[in-house]
Amino acid sequence: MPGPSLIGLTGGIAAGKSEALRILAGLGAETVSTDGLVHELLGTAAVRDRLVERWGEAVAPGGEVDRAAVAAIVFERPGELRWLESLLHPLVRRRVEEWALGLPAGTDVAVVEVPLLFEGDMAPVFDATITVVAADEHRLARAAARGHGGLEGRSGRQLSQEEKASRATHVVENHGSVEDLERDLERLFPRLAAGR
Repeated sequence: MPGPSLIGLTGGIAAGKSEALRILAGLGAETVSTDGLVHELLGTAAVRDRLVERWGEAVAPGGEVDRAAVAAIVFERPGELRWLESLLHPLVRRRVEEWALGLPAGTDVAVVEVPLLFEGDMAPVFDATITVVAADEHRLARAAARGHGGLEGRSGRQLSQEEKASRATHVVENHGSVEDLERDLERLFPRLAAGR
């Protein structure tokens, strides 16, 4: 029996990726977020030890990684960000593969939220991809509601929404209400289950 359709989900900052992931789970998909996997990996002794070896004890006071300290280092120093990504990305990819292999029998759709899906090397892993897009005014309002400033500083490493959309199998517009997004994803879901 064939395995589930493995779907990569991405989008710009505050476009609605996490909301889309939640809705897809409600429609019956198995879901996981790579941000969550990174959070787990930062809690492991192996990753902590590599960070301390590279940046010193200040990044793990009391033996736990201080994510804010790590963020401050990599935000200021692109070379250190590349190093961190070279450490974490293969581990995240392995975790995603293990997660996919451990899915319950009968799973039709498995969705992985990957903010940097097309910027990294994970896109080829998936049977299909979804990019969630939203107008800048909606994204700015959502980012502000979460306590984030503008989109520019945070999205400078990301491809534009238009570029992400051009690379995706499916594009979902999130310009309206949550109910609109639910309706659009509900319409798309049978195609995802069919692996298209």
